[in-house]
Amino acid sequence: MPAIVNRVTELLGVEYPIVQAPMGWIARSQLASAVSNAGGLGIIETSSGELDAVREEIRKMRDLTDKPFGVNIAQAFVRDPNIVQFVIDQGVRFVTTSAGDPTRYTADLKAAGLTVFHVVPTLKGALKAVEAGVDGLVVEGGEGGGFKNPQDVAAMVLLPLIRSKVSVPIIAAGGIMDGATMAAAFAMGAEGVQMGTRMVSSAESPVHDNWKSAIVNAAETDTVFLNRHSKPGLRALRTERSTRLEREEFVSMAEFGTAKDLYFGGDMEASLALGGQVMGRIEAVRPVADIIADTVSEFFDCLDQLANRYLGASAPL
Repeated sequence: MPAIVNRVTELLGVEYPIVQAPMGWIARSQLASAVSNAGGLGIIETSSGELDAVREEIRKMRDLTDKPFGVNIAQAFVRDPNIVQFVIDQGVRFVTTSAGDPTRYTADLKAAGLTVFHVVPTLKGALKAVEAGVDGLVVEGGEGGGFKNPQDVAAMVLLPLIRSKVSVPIIAAGGIMDGATMAAAFAMGAEGVQMGTRMVSSAESPVHDNWKSAIVNAAETDTVFLNRHSKPGLRALRTERSTRLEREEFVSMAEFGTAKDLYFGGDMEASLALGGQVMGRIEAVRPVADIIADTVSEFFDCLDQLANRYLGASAPL
């Protein structure tokens, strides 16, 4: 299968412009190395705030893969004032920044030679990040899982809007799980895609099988959006806990309860199982290598089918 050559793959040094989302506790070496080894880009999280563990996970990455990988700085959740130096000291070359002001860290990270993409949920945020000097954007639609802008905008609206206003490379996030959604994102101006929920449900994901099964069995309507009138917004799997909270004016972060009991113990009511609407399309737990290989193959097939259908020999030029 041919590599995809564009600005994102060249900046990231990867074969395929498929990035794994930086999910707290989940985006560690077991999952991230599988993504990198399959030709995409694995990301190590910092949103757990466990920087000693993160440092060890980065060390493990170098034992598990010789391919590029990155680190995310989730500004709202990392309280260490030395986080930029921490990331620089790990020797990584690519970083995404999220959940905060792009002017806070971009200059220092770029001065150290890192490539920086900032995650944005709005056009205003995208313009601010470009002005701050980022190399690219992760444009995140409201259908994606996790922490969201309370005024969520679907990727089909947000992505082409931002593309029309900026020239930097864009990685699309939200609703991506296969070659068709990747092709759709490219048609709207992306040069890469990010997968979160699809990777949570993968064979190499460290989360409990109960969570993976819940994703596989979910309908497209089985997420809830919390904190629509406060911050941060959250999209999570529908459970008794999240359904109870759906109409609450404000959902405290205390509602995450004992998160590790859900993540690794399988108690689906112990916390909030973050996930996107795309879980309604995920039908099986599959190895990361198969997910990425099939996504790329389907991406090319989709482009060929569209070209043959609409640009056939009989079509006017």
